[in-house]
Amino acid sequence: MNKSIVSFKNVTYQYPDGTTALKNISLSIQKGKKIALIGNNGAGKSTLFLLLNGILKPSEGEFFLQGKKITYTRKEIKALRQKVGIVFQNPDSQLFSTSVYEDIQFGPKNLKLTKEEIQETVEKSISLTETDTLKDKPPHFLSLGQKKRVAIAGIIAMGPELMILDEPTAGLDPYYSKKMMMILHELQDEDRTILLSTHSVDLAYEWADEIIVLHNGRIVAHGSPVDVFKQKDILQTSHLTQPWVMEVYEHLTSRSDYPRSKEELFVKLSSIK
Repeated sequence: MNKSIVSFKNVTYQYPDGTTALKNISLSIQKGKKIALIGNNGAGKSTLFLLLNGILKPSEGEFFLQGKKITYTRKEIKALRQKVGIVFQNPDSQLFSTSVYEDIQFGPKNLKLTKEEIQETVEKSISLTETDTLKDKPPHFLSLGQKKRVAIAGIIAMGPELMILDEPTAGLDPYYSKKMMMILHELQDEDRTILLSTHSVDLAYEWADEIIVLHNGRIVAHGSPVDVFKQKDILQTSHLTQPWVMEVYEHLTSRSDYPRSKEELFVKLSSIK
């Protein structure tokens, strides 16, 4: 059974000014994954996200939704956006209602759900993102971290199978960055994939099931965190570093059974005689 939500086959995207942002990308996003997309500025991450949501259309290549080729009819784009939700780096670009509650229920209303269904999905989204105390407030009065949680709640309420987040921890202090990642960890399950971009190799290494490395518009690595971050030549070419946990473990042990977190690192080091 094909568990692919969306996939690209030989996709290239060129902007009107002639800039080629993505070059011959082939990629399949499977259900039930936590995926981190990393790469330096200009690698093509934002363009990839806009293609996945149907905001942009490939210059070349094919795009599939659950195995069916997208031809970009209005009906297909509507179906795509019900399956693929995107949270932009700047939440102000998608918060526009007079209250948080109205903002979160905007999507479900457009899905023509019943009043009871709308209320149920909105309340569930509010609970997951811990935005209950904010629901009557105007979004523009909120802090950046609060706005990001509200934007995520609005996408959750649509029930997408793929949630895309562009730099979800950007601009947040360490406490709220950790809180954001805990929310995303809880949201991911066997029926929902979370795909996020980040500049933090440490966050990507500890959180994700899969890592995708983009460099100059091409996918140069795609696999498990350990497999990707062991490829030091690719990291160097892509202007990336190894996660500090891997570096410390290699330096102290010369072993390759890498821990995935600070806690695992301490456990493994304490067991070495």
